[in-house]
Amino acid sequence: MGGATDLPPGFHFFPSDEDLVVHFLRRKAANLPCRPDIIPTVLLQHYNPWELNGTALQAGNQWYFFSHAAQSRISPNGYWNPIGADETVTSSGCIVGLKKTLIFCTGEPSKGFKTNWIMHEYHLQDGGYNVSGCSSSSSSSSSRKSQRKRVHSSTESNNWVICRVFESSCGSQVNFHDEGTELSCLDEVFLSLDDYDEKS
Repeated sequence: MGGATDLPPGFHFFPSDEDLVVHFLRRKAANLPCRPDIIPTVLLQHYNPWELNGTALQAGNQWYFFSHAAQSRISPNGYWNPIGADETVTSSGCIVGLKKTLIFCTGEPSKGFKTNWIMHEYHLQDGGYNVSGCSSSSSSSSSRKSQRKRVHSSTESNNWVICRVFESSCGSQVNFHDEGTELSCLDEVFLSLDDYDEKS
């Protein structure tokens, strides 16, 4: 895929946490087509973060890709180390996934040096691969048993994660997407005004 997108001209890929889990990760885990089908699968242990260009989907200064949760987070020149607490991802009031934050460290595990590379790794909530939505707390025991069987029979699918990698120039950028797309829209407006002032 080479990081290229099949989006129409003028459209940019700027998904929220909910978008990534509900519209991409959930469908990937359920073996359903993702539309648009633009996010590739990457073997994380084969790449350092600065080598993702041309391999993962690039959207601005961020890279997106599917991977497997069970994979080693050790790469050729370092490893991804979890930081902070896991965050929940919700959709329509339901918890549909978890977001883990990791920082890339060069060197050997437990002896490495932190870099500015950050990764958000999104996991489905248990049973979250069901595209019909989150489970109701009033579900019958029989439906829960049938769901458990489906979870066990779909172990490989449920191990899918979706990752967002970016290089942070300051600590505040780690939570850049927490404010949603409204912040991005404002940033684009201000940047366009700056460009206009320079031209005039």
